[in-house]
Amino acid sequence: MSVLLLVIGLILFIGLVVIHEFGHFIMARRGGVEVEEFGIFFPPRLYKHKTKGGWNFTINLLPLGGFVKLKGEHDSDTEPGSFGAASLWVKTKIMGAGVVMNLLTAFVLLTIVALLGMPKLIDNQYTVAKDTAVTKQEVLVGYVEPGSPAAKAGLKAADNLRALQLPGYSPVGVTSSKTLPAITKSFAGKTVYVFYERGGQDNKATLTLNSAKVVEASKKTAHPVGYLGISPSDFVLQKSTWSAPIVALGFSAQITALTFQGLGHALAGLGSLLAGAVTGNTAARQHGQQTASSQVSGPVGIFVILQSGSALGYQYMLLIIGIISLTLAIMNILPIPALDGGRLWITLAARALKRPLSARTEELVNVIGFVLLISLVIAITFVDVHRFF
Repeated sequence: MSVLLLVIGLILFIGLVVIHEFGHFIMARRGGVEVEEFGIFFPPRLYKHKTKGGWNFTINLLPLGGFVKLKGEHDSDTEPGSFGAASLWVKTKIMGAGVVMNLLTAFVLLTIVALLGMPKLIDNQYTVAKDTAVTKQEVLVGYVEPGSPAAKAGLKAADNLRALQLPGYSPVGVTSSKTLPAITKSFAGKTVYVFYERGGQDNKATLTLNSAKVVEASKKTAHPVGYLGISPSDFVLQKSTWSAPIVALGFSAQITALTFQGLGHALAGLGSLLAGAVTGNTAARQHGQQTASSQVSGPVGIFVILQSGSALGYQYMLLIIGIISLTLAIMNILPIPALDGGRLWITLAARALKRPLSARTEELVNVIGFVLLISLVIAITFVDVHRFF
């Protein structure tokens, strides 16, 4: 089941790219601008088909997004049917259409998730109290400490912990990650049964918990250990009915705020990294590198997140896709060169200054922006590989 959900998640992720570019496509055609190519991902090209409408549909190799190539994309082009000849309002609608499509997609997905049961991801997650019911509450295994009792017994991340039991006694249910430490402490040094669920199947493991002496002694070292050796987390589903659209909007606002907060941390970390490199401060450089890299993720990171989410059910998978769609909208409205926001803000600035960019200057800005974007993706990919593998 988790493999099927992973495949569905990847298809939905590609769908976000298609939806984003379709916004540009449909708004360009409605604005009288001719479309030359609709591309999924970035070249080199893998597949090409010329449609009856005269534009090419292509599938490309690099999974970094997509594009719609328009006739006369330079702001200085004046040929009829070209992007450059369109009015400022038409250009704004074309460049902003992808953002609008991603926002609408995020809203629809998050509304559906709220109706089905929205996983609780953050503290004080937005809900309408009168219309919220907890439909599922589980304790999941997070990180498993190598060599711990849990690792030796075969427990893995995303296992659903049900209960611990001393032989000859009644099982003690695990209802919250906050209560688990007290339970394992009460069984310190003893052999217990651990009941858990994995992939829809119930399992039982026998293991001996670390003793209180071992745990206390480890606190004085660089690698403290627990009685069981896991980091538990709560998995809670909160279901709404009539308030689902309101919950979707409130949650979107929270994620947007957290996204900008994460961008702020990333920029601050990048600043520390550069300052440390210039001044030779190794501690500052390493801290900056860690702070900046922990706030971003690329194609590899997204795949790992989708893979992890597939083990938690379709609600979690849809939630991830909804958040990614919202994040794409946010990133594409920012003044980042080579992205929609960058082109839009440059166009608006040029019109405000009444000094339209020449074709050469526009190409130079976009090429530099694209090269920087690709370089950033490559760097993030290396970070993701080191982080997850």
